Amino acid sequence: MSQATGATARMIQNEPYYEALGNEREVFAAAYSNQLPVLLKGPTGCGKTRFVHHMAWTLQRPLITVACHDDLTAADLVGRYLVKGGETQWVDGPLAQAVRMGAICYLDEVVEARKDTTVVIHPLCDDRRILPIDKLGEVLVVPPEFSLVISYNPGYQSVLKDLKQSTRQRFVALEFAYPEAALEQRIVESESGVAPAMAARLVKFGAHTRNLKGAGLEEGASTRLLVNAGKLVQAGVAPAVACDTAVAHALTDDPELLQTIHELASAVF
Repeated sequence: MSQATGATARMIQNEPYYEALGNEREVFAAAYSNQLPVLLKGPTGCGKTRFVHHMAWTLQRPLITVACHDDLTAADLVGRYLVKGGETQWVDGPLAQAVRMGAICYLDEVVEARKDTTVVIHPLCDDRRILPIDKLGEVLVVPPEFSLVISYNPGYQSVLKDLKQSTRQRFVALEFAYPEAALEQRIVESESGVAPAMAARLVKFGAHTRNLKGAGLEEGASTRLLVNAGKLVQAGVAPAVACDTAVAHALTDDPELLQTIHELASAVF
């Protein structure tokens, strides 16, 4: 597949639904035009990934997303030699692909990757704007169209899983949070198709679960989970059952907390 064909295949064809929380769209566009990498911080399910899709569509750039995990290596990002048809061939990783085609590369939950892996992005994020590929003896000069975006959830981090200062200080940072109630209601209504009154109740239920953060729950119901519950309701599932299955069991396995969240749902619905 040629670079042009690969870029076309990774274009966002239809405008993703996104409700702005503030001036994040303007800041991202300004960072992109100045070739500055962007760091997105915020809780799970608050819209970080949807925002990246929306901006890729807005800027008309291909998007390559990498879901980071404990076993992600530098070779997974940059590329490696593989045996194909009895021949050894070099295969670009997603980061090298994005650089070559001038795409937006999104590293989702970057702190989940191995510590030595994140070092590979450093020369992309300063004045050098290069990606060394040591195994090929090649240095890719980053085109102005390329953009690196990373995200993480500060609420989940520990001493062992945190973003190094040497990494984070290379980025323009945007902080995301759950929307205020009226906006979140509009999102749930639009995304799930439920009536306004039902969307308002789902948002109220979500707010109740977020009050449990620090009292047993690591996180309360995300906007994403409320949308999922709304979709079940729209499909005919009873609201309390939808909240149990789409929200409660997604948040915890603790019997007491499950009972507490069930009682919250029963009180709201």
